[in-house]
Amino acid sequence: MLGIDIGGTGGRAAIEPLDGAFGEERVLLSGPPVAITAGGSSALGVTGALIEEARSALEGSRPGTRIAAVAIGATGIASLVTNPAASLAALSEAAGGAPVALAIDAVTAHLGALGGEAGAVVAVGTGTIALGTDLHEVWRRVGGWGHLYDDRGSGAWIGIEGLKAAIQTHDGVTADASALLSAAESRFGAAPSWPAQLYTRDDRGAVLAGFAADVAGLAALGDPVAARIMSEAGGHVARALAAALDPALPRRAAGVGGVFAAGGEFTAAFTAEFARLAPDASLTVAPSTPLDGAVRLARLVAAGAVPTGHPPFLWV
Repeated sequence: MLGIDIGGTGGRAAIEPLDGAFGEERVLLSGPPVAITAGGSSALGVTGALIEEARSALEGSRPGTRIAAVAIGATGIASLVTNPAASLAALSEAAGGAPVALAIDAVTAHLGALGGEAGAVVAVGTGTIALGTDLHEVWRRVGGWGHLYDDRGSGAWIGIEGLKAAIQTHDGVTADASALLSAAESRFGAAPSWPAQLYTRDDRGAVLAGFAADVAGLAALGDPVAARIMSEAGGHVARALAAALDPALPRRAAGVGGVFAAGGEFTAAFTAEFARLAPDASLTVAPSTPLDGAVRLARLVAAGAVPTGHPPFLWV
């Protein structure tokens, strides 16, 4: 089995034996983050390189072993890749003829967090996307439209809000974000250099999300502006998750992604706001990652349990 998770901060792949237990004898590989250019997303290029690396790793450790199935969860596939279905044949060829499932990252996050059960999941990393689905008939997407006008509560959003507060203090409009200004200058240099550094990058979302770690760190130390940003982020994420709870679905929900590791104000606001919006829903701690979800999807593909796709969420 080969499961691949392609995100804004990097690509990850996991190889597992077809006849082994889930998570058994797992071999992990990594790749670069997605870049967004005028030509769209580099997600498929990153995926192809990871497939080649996986085949090389198998040949080196277990000569003659073939990949039985590949499943890919990738950010931006539905929005920034033209005709994702057209890439399936090339990806299958790269994998030695193995069947391939290609999904938006929310699908593999959902499979990881709820293990194939119906409900809603929000994935919060560089971006934010929520998906409510039973993986058959109901498919409700909320968010995931990119950091320019969406991805509310994500790492990129937190980074942007931190820079917005910092630049206002730099300009003398406010005086309360000196800690954020200092952190931003330590990461990016003098404030006048920020536009040239950020606006021209094809990995801008990932760079902004990197600054989110500084914002979260300051919030943990008690900085009030950083704490407010993290609290607002948690509220945004909770509202996305609640909106993804389609009435046709069980009232089951989960959150997954690196931003949840921030804890503190983010987690408190997320939990409180979700309880306010969906008091009858159960909120579970995600037991598995989106990469786990990709491996789970690969196992389903190998078993013939995913005979058809569900564009624009899943292509087989």
